[in-house]
Amino acid sequence: MTRRRVGVLISGRGSNLQALIEAQMGRDYPAEIVLVLSNVPEAQGLARAEAAGIPALVVDHKRFANRADFDAALDRTLKQAGVELVCNAGFMRLHTESFVRSWWNRHLNIHPSLLPAFKGLHTHARVLDEGVRITGCTVHFVRPEMDSGPIVAQAAVAVLPDDTPESLAARVLEAEHRLYPHALRLVASGAVRVEGERVVGMSQIGAQPPIFSPPI
Repeated sequence: MTRRRVGVLISGRGSNLQALIEAQMGRDYPAEIVLVLSNVPEAQGLARAEAAGIPALVVDHKRFANRADFDAALDRTLKQAGVELVCNAGFMRLHTESFVRSWWNRHLNIHPSLLPAFKGLHTHARVLDEGVRITGCTVHFVRPEMDSGPIVAQAAVAVLPDDTPESLAARVLEAEHRLYPHALRLVASGAVRVEGERVVGMSQIGAQPPIFSPPI
């Protein structure tokens, strides 16, 4: 089996990176992380990559005059490593349209809500403020607009009556750690593809029982 070569972009602790690292240890997993890039020199995720024997580099955005120059450096570094698919995993920078076009339909992001709801930052506090009963996380192909693009996979997480933003974030993150490797498997194996602005393929499932919150 030929594995697709993956580059992962991080800015922080890299817990979703760790989930992808653990997933690729499976013999039948169709993707291999060949490079981890961080825009933050002290990002904890760099140590996770190094512990797994994965090349890890820093491309510090502060060293560039503008976003275009920074993204151009990212693009060059990924292509020099022979990367085929890019995964944002807690990467806290918005991409230029040029970078997004360069990796069109080969670039994934994970967001801690059921998109298109609650795009942007402070997601869990906003979910609680709105009284939402079910939230979750989404893996999608990246588009120039923030937290937009064809959806590959989603996971639902119930909001509990006594939730705080921190407790809800912790449970959503657990779901992210399962969802991201699953979504990357679908994309890397070719089980799904983008038609127009929708993802189609083997991930399409039949009718499932509805989820009720509170349960009935």
